[in-house]
Amino acid sequence: MAVYMWRILGRHNIWDQYDIIDKHTQSGLELVEKYVKFVKERTEIEQNYAKQLRNLTKKYNPKRGCKEEQECRFSNHQSFLDILNEMNDYAGQRELIAENMMMNICIEITKYLQELKMERKTHLSEAKKAQQSLESTYKQLDSSKKRFEREWREADKAAQYAEKTDQDINATKADVEKAKQQANMRTRIAEECKNDYAAQLQKYNKEQSQFYFSDMPLIFNKLQDMDERRVRKLAQGYVLFSDTERHVMPIIGKCLEGVTKAGTNVNERNDSIALIEQYKSGFERPGDLDFEDYSQGINRASSDSSLGTLGTPKGPLELLGKNRSKPFWLFSKKSKPTVTEDFGHLPPEQRRKRLQQKLDDIGKELQKEVDQSEALEKMKDVYEKNAQMGDPASLSPQINQTAQNMERLRGELNKYESWLTEAGKRGDSMLRRDTLPEDALSYRSHSNNNGSTHEPYSPDGTHSEEGTPDPSQAIYAEFDDDFEEEEEELVAPIGQCTAMYNFPGASEGTITMQEGEVLSVVEEDKGDGWTRVRRANGNEGYIPTSYVSISLSQ
Repeated sequence: MAVYMWRILGRHNIWDQYDIIDKHTQSGLELVEKYVKFVKERTEIEQNYAKQLRNLTKKYNPKRGCKEEQECRFSNHQSFLDILNEMNDYAGQRELIAENMMMNICIEITKYLQELKMERKTHLSEAKKAQQSLESTYKQLDSSKKRFEREWREADKAAQYAEKTDQDINATKADVEKAKQQANMRTRIAEECKNDYAAQLQKYNKEQSQFYFSDMPLIFNKLQDMDERRVRKLAQGYVLFSDTERHVMPIIGKCLEGVTKAGTNVNERNDSIALIEQYKSGFERPGDLDFEDYSQGINRASSDSSLGTLGTPKGPLELLGKNRSKPFWLFSKKSKPTVTEDFGHLPPEQRRKRLQQKLDDIGKELQKEVDQSEALEKMKDVYEKNAQMGDPASLSPQINQTAQNMERLRGELNKYESWLTEAGKRGDSMLRRDTLPEDALSYRSHSNNNGSTHEPYSPDGTHSEEGTPDPSQAIYAEFDDDFEEEEEELVAPIGQCTAMYNFPGASEGTITMQEGEVLSVVEEDKGDGWTRVRRANGNEGYIPTSYVSISLSQ
């Protein structure tokens, strides 16, 4: 019923309100422009808000290697970092809201608005042409009417003059005849003007009827349809304004749930235990001081020297640089000790931990060198059996360097193990000497003029055949496999992810995904809220990190 309201009004009530319709349609277009501007300012607010949130999380995130990063072993510190990460994801959702509003509302409606402006201009131009045509016909009618009036008066005057001349006794017959001819000519011209006026009047009435009952109602109907489509499009924009934010609310809710979970994960008891384990020194508490009886003539120097052994524990005083003649004060300001390679400046418990950590690090480095040495030996065997693959002598510098690194690391391993034994605890990690790979402990290097070769020895010093390559093995296949694995590592994904939500991927550089879709992770989130992924067909792009569940390869 509402669709035809203008048509009804156009026939009965507002057929003569062209100016009102003109202003109304123009006002509608201005409202659309105003709404687009409003949404743009809203997106700017969202973007600025997201930017400020990201700067805030970056400001409070600990820098690599700083004291705060070392304290992340405590649950309350780790939970704060989790909150910062959740807020970073939350900022990403605000950015997504701004992007979707800009794409789906501002750009889309602005494009539609331009089309409406062109359509309105066309309809108004048609109305103006129809009006000009009717006005032109009316001018012709008015001109023919005035001519008819003028000629009729002239004919009437000519008729009166002819009659007067005919009654005049002094007038000649020629004068009378001439006056009558003049009157007949004027009468004929007046009749022609009359007929022309009648024709113009009929033409004008017909065009006027066409203008008011056909042309203008049709133009008004077109303007009505245009305005109603504008209203529908604007209404859709209103709905999108809400839906755009509602679609990301589940993810925002997960971010807030993550903040709540970070709060519930705080365990004050475990934090206290972690603090104790990290900083306990292993020293015994100081004992009672002995009474020094000066009445018995005890030597002062002797008393001073015995005080350190009898009353005050030796370890902490020596480590902290205290005077042995003075008691150990718990809250006194401690001077900074000199750092030594064997961590002797640390309390016993801390020293054992640092030595064990150093042993683990050296063990890992040694294992890497062993693996590299084995790879070089395999490559050298391939070169020796197939000269086209390469020159075996070209690998000698690398083999020699690897051997030197292994010997150096074994020396450091022995040194730190002796210090750990001295500290009162043998290393018990997987990288201790008794658990390191046999070839990492028994590899020996021998050099000759043609290059350098490595022969494995057993722990008891006898030659072992385990390291000798089997001639029956496909050496060329091993060589190819090594290089294929190295090539694949350059492009291999680092994990997989499963989409928890749909993502349209409308902006440049992004990729679409459907809920439940499994993608390969190519590049981790760098802190900007986006992860680079790849499909099975090779297509790559970025997706919001909070939209997926990521499982990285170990």
